[in-house]
Amino acid sequence: TGLAFDKHATEAQHRELIHAFEQADVTVHALRGDATLPYQVFARDSSVMTPWGAIIMQLQKPYRRGEYAACLRFYLEAGIPIYDLVTAGNIEGGDFMVLKPGLAVCGYSGERSIEPAVDQLRSWFEAEGWEFYSYAFDPHFLHLDVQMGMVAEDLAVVCVEAVEPDLVRWLEGHGIRIIDVPYGDVMQMGCNVVALGDERVLIPSTSRNLAAACRAEGLTVYDPDVSMIARGGGAIHCMCQALSRLSVSR
Repeated sequence: TGLAFDKHATEAQHRELIHAFEQADVTVHALRGDATLPYQVFARDSSVMTPWGAIIMQLQKPYRRGEYAACLRFYLEAGIPIYDLVTAGNIEGGDFMVLKPGLAVCGYSGERSIEPAVDQLRSWFEAEGWEFYSYAFDPHFLHLDVQMGMVAEDLAVVCVEAVEPDLVRWLEGHGIRIIDVPYGDVMQMGCNVVALGDERVLIPSTSRNLAAACRAEGLTVYDPDVSMIARGGGAIHCMCQALSRLSVSR
């Protein structure tokens, strides 16, 4: 493709992202690095956080499977409860998201996440009284967080032309408004965002149109440059995982 990797630029961008979190008063914790796991920077995939504790996921690619170890070790050492561990097959955190209290969605392409593992995850959430929507999509998009993401309470970014109409109707049926992001922006990780709460959102600096749309909604936008990191297949949402979720009744 003619693209070149620049280690120093990558490290600088990682520091910029951490600084953006700190500017937003977010406490940042880091997984213990392992030189054999170069994709460990995408910490979204190895676990997901629920109001009842962490769920340890199973990663699909052989060179990423070891990422569960640092993730599991971190939770144990930090005293963070572990709700369960996925055993029904591979499923990655980039396909899962909490949309609001009591409502979650998980995508599966048959590659990074497979339906039996999503069904196992669904069973745990439904046992806790949550509504859980599973969504099949083309593996071209890698993860669900390439196609959509939450930016604020009841406000999502979605590539409407890429997702199935049923997903759009389901979101809107739950009172979630949509900012449409075009396919070209999506393939540059334009939907890979992190809602920080209190009308604040983290967006890649390359997503200028989305940043403008969010500011028009009255949101405070933090927009670090992660363009070099994104060449590895992930961006802001891929690089972090919430460490606690409040148990709130709908």
